[in-house]
Amino acid sequence: MDRTRRRRTGALTGAVAALALALTGLSTGGAASAADAGTRAVPKHAVTGYWQNFNNGAQVQKLGDVQDEYDIIAVSFADATGTPGEVTFNLDSAGLGGYTVDQFKADIKAKQAAGKSVIVSVGGEKGAVAVNDAASANAFADSVHKLMQEYGFDGVDIDLENGLNSTYMTQALKSLAGKAGSGLVLTMAPQTIDMQSPSTEYFKTALAVKDILTVVNMQYYNSGSMLGCDGKVYSQGTVDFLTGLACIQLENGLAPSQVGIGVPASSRAAGGGYVAPDVVNDALDCLAKGTGCGSFKPSKTYPDIRGAMTWSTNWDATAGSAWSKAVGAHVHGMP
Repeated sequence: MDRTRRRRTGALTGAVAALALALTGLSTGGAASAADAGTRAVPKHAVTGYWQNFNNGAQVQKLGDVQDEYDIIAVSFADATGTPGEVTFNLDSAGLGGYTVDQFKADIKAKQAAGKSVIVSVGGEKGAVAVNDAASANAFADSVHKLMQEYGFDGVDIDLENGLNSTYMTQALKSLAGKAGSGLVLTMAPQTIDMQSPSTEYFKTALAVKDILTVVNMQYYNSGSMLGCDGKVYSQGTVDFLTGLACIQLENGLAPSQVGIGVPASSRAAGGGYVAPDVVNDALDCLAKGTGCGSFKPSKTYPDIRGAMTWSTNWDATAGSAWSKAVGAHVHGMP
């Protein structure tokens, strides 16, 4: 996510590089069984939204202003400190019109009382958090747990767009889960290139922590063309892009309940890849029940697919909350 406009503007485009990566070993094995840990407070079908702790031209919101349709609210973003792996959180009170820490904490409690999960997101386009050894893994786990205790966050979102070490991020997340317990909400927001094959570091991390993983909401935008699970190239901004790429995760070890579709809330929220809400709904229907598909139709259905994510609740509000009204109602109406 980008603090000026969007998550990422320089993602790898074109299918050639994606082809080289994806052909390293896509399998077609069945999906794993759904994880139990980390999903207690999250609905079977859920909508995730990123809340901006900064003013970048989108409508400024207090956390309490976030639309009711969002089941998981990812607070963007935690900040790196001078210690490798360690993160902290600094509320942008000035940028948010004098919003105080006490008000923020009270809003977190109110959202949780309404059945929502509020988590802290680590990374973003400009995030500089690096977990590359045992010491930084421990620092990450300790500092995120400290933030959970201080603010009441339910968990963490991993949105590292500048590289990820699967060995030590896995260590960090499992350590965090040991501290936080079974109620931990753990989400991830990899870019498309990060999930083209189970051999990538992001995908390996997701599989290594699938017993505590809530959902992977891949960013289906700012991407360029990528391969679907059928080996064909699909262009962003289409229903086939959403379904064909989701299929890679669904057929390579993640449970359907651990797969979500991440899209921009409006055309202003990303540099490319925006799709209208009805396209998101069609993609969910295609994956869940085999209807609404484009040229790509999965060989089977995944009725437990988790739902959808958007960047951001603020850009959604700027556009009259059209995204959350349409996609939220659809997701929550899924059986």
